[in-house]
Amino acid sequence: MTAIPSAANSASAEPITLPPFAVISGAQVRQALSGRESRIVELVEDAYRVHGTGDSVNPPSYFLRFPDRPADRIIALPACLGGQTNVAGLKWISSYPGNVAAGIPRASAVLILNDPETGYPFACLESSIISATRTAASAALAAGWLSRDRQRPRRVGFFGVGLIARYIHTFLAGTGWTFDEIGVHDLRPDNAAGFRGYLEQSGVTGRISVHETAEHLIRSSDLVVFATIAGQPHVHDPSWFAHNPLVLHISLRDLAPEILLASTNIVDDIDHCLKADTSPHLVEQRTGTRDFLLGTLDDVISARVTPPADRPLIFSPFGLGVLDLAVGTFVYDQVSNAGGLQIIEDFFHDLRRYG
Repeated sequence: MTAIPSAANSASAEPITLPPFAVISGAQVRQALSGRESRIVELVEDAYRVHGTGDSVNPPSYFLRFPDRPADRIIALPACLGGQTNVAGLKWISSYPGNVAAGIPRASAVLILNDPETGYPFACLESSIISATRTAASAALAAGWLSRDRQRPRRVGFFGVGLIARYIHTFLAGTGWTFDEIGVHDLRPDNAAGFRGYLEQSGVTGRISVHETAEHLIRSSDLVVFATIAGQPHVHDPSWFAHNPLVLHISLRDLAPEILLASTNIVDDIDHCLKADTSPHLVEQRTGTRDFLLGTLDDVISARVTPPADRPLIFSPFGLGVLDLAVGTFVYDQVSNAGGLQIIEDFFHDLRRYG
């Protein structure tokens, strides 16, 4: 810890103690989170509740795009989370779909945590795992709350089978979900086969089926998980959802407006979700209204709204930076308590205002 005066040239000023700057690797992040699915879902629920009370700051995400590479982007998610977490920070996450063909993950990320008293950053964490974890925890939390007033799904279908799908399956299994049938569909058959192999190795008890068409997967599933890299809607027929499934629309741009208009819609944050040409944003552009939204997940958790059971129910989460802060702070505390922080000495070299 480094102590500095709280006011320049003031002998009576109380010193401010800056936390040391630490770097936390992906291996440390994974160790801190592994096997703690239920605890992380609780943290994410608490973050939603705090955000719902207004004790947070979650500005719009900022997209860095490249004119010559429209599919690639890097996104900044600044946020501040109050409550017991009480931390500010920034996730800086890239999405380069072309990485998949090269055999490396599409996304990479870091998370910066800032001291709420001084604003000084005190940690940099590898955050692709944190991002996937908070996304999966949010999906598992939504699946639990949104199925309370309807028959609990026994058949799950995964449309898109990358890292996020794997994490969502892990969190569903880690929070007590079991399925009689697990369906898999991907535009690339080798990816679907690979995900099926992962499921078999994970020891699932339900029957695993690879579906050749999206329609068959959706019609065969009570819980549908969209985890693709789609940039625009590619599922257009509302009749595929006539059996009223619960849909976790994680990738946000898979469903055509007519499907959302025929369904009950829940989001994580209304203002955040209705932008950047997400499927809900396309509905707003078409209709000029937000009346197609029933409310937010926090509205459901807090019993302000109750989704009906006689329509398809779609959860479309934009992904809030406050969730990254909740999970990242948990990781920091776990690593710190275990004595594993990698401190970068003298990261802030000059801490005197006038030298």
